[in-house]
Formats: sequence, structure tokens, C-alpha cells
Amino acid sequence: MKKLSKLLLVLSFTTATMNAATTTIKYKAKSGDSLYSIAKENHTTVTKLRQVNRMKKGDILKVGKVLKVPTNKKSSPKLSKYRIKKGDNLSSIAKRHHTTIEKLTTINSMKRSDILKLGHTIKVPKTTYRLAKKKKPSGKKLVASLSNLDTVSLKSTKRSHKPTLSDIFNTKKTSNLAKSKKIETVAKKKLGKRYVWGASGTKNTYDCSSFTKYVYRKNGISIPRTSINQSKHGKYVKRKDLKKGDLIFFDTSKRRKGYVNHVGIYLGDNKFIHASSAKKKVVITSLDKNFYSRRYKGARRPS
Repeated sequence: MKKLSKLLLVLSFTTATMNAATTTIKYKAKSGDSLYSIAKENHTTVTKLRQVNRMKKGDILKVGKVLKVPTNKKSSPKLSKYRIKKGDNLSSIAKRHHTTIEKLTTINSMKRSDILKLGHTIKVPKTTYRLAKKKKPSGKKLVASLSNLDTVSLKSTKRSHKPTLSDIFNTKKTSNLAKSKKIETVAKKKLGKRYVWGASGTKNTYDCSSFTKYVYRKNGISIPRTSINQSKHGKYVKRKDLKKGDLIFFDTSKRRKGYVNHVGIYLGDNKFIHASSAKKKVVITSLDKNFYSRRYKGARRPS
């Protein structure tokens, strides 16, 4: 009995210590958010988010829901004060201090729609920089570099060919074809890989938007994490003008709520490749299929 009471005492002490070390902040879910994107933004995990908010696997994250987000006091950024000047807005302040609007609003317990008053102060993350020291050339190296100036050839060179408009357009066309081919090649290598909601590519598992983000990242193109944010990124493309490598978007919700929740990559010939929640893997599907044809919401061409 004494051993059991000692064990309970140790467990309660450990729990209290963990709770003391970790605090939570409040976060209101926005359109396009997922547990994965919120966890990543706040340097925590989906598992911790679920535990703190008593959520089960499969629970839907509703827009406007206020979540508790775990945060470690020790890792919280150092803050400094910034006085609002004429012409300032949250976007310009965030850019100037190398942070995001979301972090600014969280730090200052404010909303995006709040008006910034001239002369008021807000908290911003403190950033420090180290300037790399330029090495001064030694005396010998300086003399050698100056002496080389006398040996420069002044002979006239042949004029290089000036590119014409047709050269520029042909080069651009060739470059775009090569890029779309690479996108198709990388995407097809993932055919059959498992679909898992919220997965980011770890252990070759993807959801629809992490699959497209992975393919584009492998081709040197950065796009947002979620399908709804990807649908706002890049150049809008009409359905009749679709080309290989374009991102295409759908509303696959049962009641057709009217917003984007699925994305794939167009392959030409009215086919696209995507991480399908219905098939539970990465597949190629016809865009002529009634289901996807009716639920098509648009296309974008990231660059």
C-alpha cells in the first residue's frame, strides 16, 4: 500500500511539472486551417493539439472554433516595442520584423480587422543580426591584383547576337514544357502511395495538398500548404486553357458547400493525378468523370 501511494505521488508530481512547463495560447480557426498547419505554425504536434483540446481523430475543425495551442515559455521569442507610424499596417510591420501577421495578432491579443492607431505601441519579435566581417586583402595580394590591371586585353570582341522576340518566346516555351514534364515525372513516381489526412509526406504518406506541395517543391516552386490557399496562389487559368502541371481544384464535400477542399495536378488529355481520400492512395483520374467534372472549381498555374 505504501509503495502504491509513493508511485501515485511521483506521477502527480511529474504531471504537475509538465503542466507548469507548458502553457497554451488561444487560436481562432480560419478558413483553410488544419490541425497540421496550426501545429506547424506554433512549433507543436497534431497529437498535442488533440490532447489539449480533447479532440478525437476524425473530428472536423470548424471555422471560428477557438483552440488551445501548447507553447513552451522557454522557447517564446524575445519581444520589443514598436511605435505605429503613418502608413503602417500589420503586413508592413510583419515584413519589417521578419514575422507573420498571425504571430503579431497573437502576441498583441488583437484581430486582423483591428485599426492601428498612430503613436500607439505594439509588441514585435526582437531580431538580431550578425554582420559578416569582410577580410581585407593582405599587402602582397593587393599589389598582385593591381599589377594584373596592366595585362587586361583591350582587343575588340565580336558582337554577340541580339535575341529576337521569337528567340525569347521559343526559349520560354521550351522552358515551360521542360518544367511541366518534370512536374509530371515527379508526381507519377508517387502513384500508389498511401493517402492519410493531414500527412505531410513522412513515410511516403500524403493528403491532397501535401502531395501537390511536395511535387512542386521538388521542382523548385514554393506553394502554400492547404488546398484552399493553393487555389489563391499563382495565375488563374480557364478550363479550356489547362496545361500539363497546372493545379486544379474541386469542392468534394457531400453538400457542395462552395469552397475548395481538394486539389490535383493536370496531366493533359483531361486527366489529373491526386492523392485521393476515396481510393486511399495517389491515383490518376479522368476529369470527364461526372463527379469531378461537376465539382470542378478552377485552376492555377504557380511559377
